[in-house]
Amino acid sequence: MDKHEVVRLRVNFKTLEDFENFREYGVQELSMKEDLQDNIVENDSESPFYGIYFGDKLVGRMSLYKIDAKFDRYFDPPQDYLELWKLEVLPGFQGKGIGKAMVDFAKAEGLPVKTNARQRSDDFWTKQGFEPITYDENRDRGENPYVWFPSGVGEQK
Repeated sequence: MDKHEVVRLRVNFKTLEDFENFREYGVQELSMKEDLQDNIVENDSESPFYGIYFGDKLVGRMSLYKIDAKFDRYFDPPQDYLELWKLEVLPGFQGKGIGKAMVDFAKAEGLPVKTNARQRSDDFWTKQGFEPITYDENRDRGENPYVWFPSGVGEQK
């Protein structure tokens, strides 16, 4: 078994405090914080966030959303797929297989995976078996989509 265990993160104040260490802390987390303060969200509600802890420190995280086949504009045949966002590993923990463990966790679902490669992250994604998809101005709107195709799945033309 891989030494990095990926766990679904609970939506609570501790998790949000952990998130403040990440550069990509933004609108999504702030709205989660407001929800918590308004008591809408319970501690065990289904969060889209997954992470890896080193001891009790959250050192890597990502969000994973399942997108319904009817919205699939990337894969052939059209099908449910996962959208992976905000994959981030804290400095000092990079290069230790944490990002790879999180990507492998997503791939293990057996669905195609789409991500949006941030600047200078292209090498990471290609090492994980992702490939850039043909840019479509109407669909991609300035994104830099990279996709992972499970066996038998190709690019939508």
